[in-house]
Amino acid sequence: MEFRELRYFLGVAKERNITKAAELLNTTQPNLTRQIKNLEWEIGKPLFIRGKRQLTLTDAGQLLQKRAEEILGLYRRTEKELRSTPSDIEGEVAIGSAESYSLKIISRAVKAMQEKHPRIRILITSGDAPDTIEKLDKGLLDFAVLIESADLSAYDNLPLNRSDRWGVIVRKDDPLTELERVTKEDLLSRPLICSKQSMEEKLIEKFFQRPLSQLNIKAVYNLIYNAALLTEEGVGCALTLENLVYVGSESELRFRPLEPQLLSPLYLVWKKFAVLSPAARAFLDELKPLTAEP
Repeated sequence: MEFRELRYFLGVAKERNITKAAELLNTTQPNLTRQIKNLEWEIGKPLFIRGKRQLTLTDAGQLLQKRAEEILGLYRRTEKELRSTPSDIEGEVAIGSAESYSLKIISRAVKAMQEKHPRIRILITSGDAPDTIEKLDKGLLDFAVLIESADLSAYDNLPLNRSDRWGVIVRKDDPLTELERVTKEDLLSRPLICSKQSMEEKLIEKFFQRPLSQLNIKAVYNLIYNAALLTEEGVGCALTLENLVYVGSESELRFRPLEPQLLSPLYLVWKKFAVLSPAARAFLDELKPLTAEP
């Protein structure tokens, strides 16, 4: 399996049409068809279902599309890293993280780094902890931002000395807005909207001190924007981190912190014994001093 074959395959997978893909890849239709057939023969499985008007990826094709994007992405990143010099560092720094206001410290480090090395580009990938860790282990990410409850033993880590505070967002006409803080007793009978990550990391069970099956969970979200829309429509109240949703006077939503306080300390992690690229080292050099600040 060669890089050229993977590049051709991704072109066809994108266009779902041999003729259009051949134009995109600046090759002939017969050559592209031959390359795809060779790839299918090598793998031993069909990659496309041939329809009258377009091609459809098989299960094997979908898997290869994901892996080919990862392989070619790593190749391009490595190529840029090898071209950089100590005086003119270039390349990409890939960071995976869930939504968090505490990422402001990451943003400050990025700004300081790019002032010194403007040819470095940052790739931010949002996702839950399992997805982020998988990408980190595969080498698709240089760093990941994880909360304390994650297993950090397999990684080098840098405490960011920042914590996110958990609370609940509710409609502005909700009786809970009359409270300064919200307890588990206030929420036990309420319909809840919970993040997938908080459930996987047992944060919800920790706060309520009971299994999820005993809670009235109406929806599970991955992005807080979607949870905010559900809250506005009265589906439930959403458990979330502070500062991720606008709750000012013009908003239909309000935020109330949990009592007792529930905090999520944050860590920057990377693979143990990893050989960091010059760009990744430059980012880490800018971040370390910032983590010592209050």
